[in-house]
Amino acid sequence: MVMAEEKGHHLKQSDAFRENAENCRQLAERASSEPVAKRFLRMADAWRALAEEQDWLDGESDPKRN
Repeated sequence: MVMAEEKGHHLKQSDAFRENAENCRQLAERASSEPVAKRFLRMADAWRALAEEQDWLDGESDPKRN
């Protein structure tokens, strides 16, 4: 997977996922309807989960056990 790039420097993949989550959260705030807002919030949750998983795969966190 290609690393995200911003202003000439590379982001960790998990940080790029967190940025995507924040973008989705902002889109939810500006959504035209509640169903659209909920969809963006679910997408934000999914991006955050991917970021946590990527941190674990990179050896930066312990796996979460439920």
